[in-house]
Amino acid sequence: MSDRIERAHKTIKTYMWWSAGAGLIPVPVVDLLAISGLQLKMISDISRLYEVPFHEYRGKAIIASLMGFVLPHATACGMIGSLLKAVPLVGALAGAPAMSIFSAASAWALGNVFIQHFESGGTFLDFDPEKVKVYYKKQFEEGKLIATNVTPGHESGASV
Repeated sequence: MSDRIERAHKTIKTYMWWSAGAGLIPVPVVDLLAISGLQLKMISDISRLYEVPFHEYRGKAIIASLMGFVLPHATACGMIGSLLKAVPLVGALAGAPAMSIFSAASAWALGNVFIQHFESGGTFLDFDPEKVKVYYKKQFEEGKLIATNVTPGHESGASV
């Protein structure tokens, strides 16, 4: 594995755990905004590693498009997790774990899709979400497994 791929995977792991943490923010919608910002920053950092010019608006559109591929179940879980936090006392306890896992899995999938795309010479301008749909879904499921079975910093068994 090249040094650049290793650094990109390290970036994904960092943002995966930061996204999981943002999923624990007890305020509905604020958590979603924090997660979106973190994941956009992750894509920016990965694109810098690959010397691919970053396009914020295109990045936002790509994230939204890829998230649509794990609908309705995954996004529903994430949105429900966020909205559950509005219920006093019990809501934060019930919604936070689901939102945290959803956020981590989303970052894992998104980062790995961009590594694959940039490794093949792609840019933001030629990114076609439809072509990576199956890979994104697979990476999202892998991210959920990692987030539920591993603690940060102890990713033994996690494939990267």
